Amino acid sequence: MSQSPTQQEVPVTEGAERQSLDVLDQLMKPEVQESLTVLVENLPKLAEMVTVMTKAYDFAQGIATDKVLISDTMSAMGEFAKPVVDKAKGVASAAIEANDRAQTEQSSVGLFAMLKMLKDPNVQQSLRFAQSFLSILNERQQPKR
Repeated sequence: MSQSPTQQEVPVTEGAERQSLDVLDQLMKPEVQESLTVLVENLPKLAEMVTVMTKAYDFAQGIATDKVLISDTMSAMGEFAKPVVDKAKGVASAAIEANDRAQTEQSSVGLFAMLKMLKDPNVQQSLRFAQSFLSILNERQQPKR
């Protein structure tokens, strides 16, 4: 029984010796020695960079875990998005209602009904928008041809 721990220790010691020899072999290479020299020469800069990065990490960690800041940010984003969401909901509900009305209405739209609709300010505004939009699209396609 006393020999089995000794047998187990021998491979570990041989592995450690091999590893230290590998490290020494690596350290003997000229390119490794040059790299170490460059690292040693730049240690003050590296220490300064690590200090700055540590401060930045601490700052980011503080912000990421600040529940008050997170809730304030979410609240501000909600207030910013609320008018846009409300407007989109209004447009969507108007489109759904218009579709429902158009589906239930069975009468045809004649020439005189269209002329009467042309007097509606909303129809005029929509037509001006459509005309301007199509004009802009046409202008943008002209140079490409």
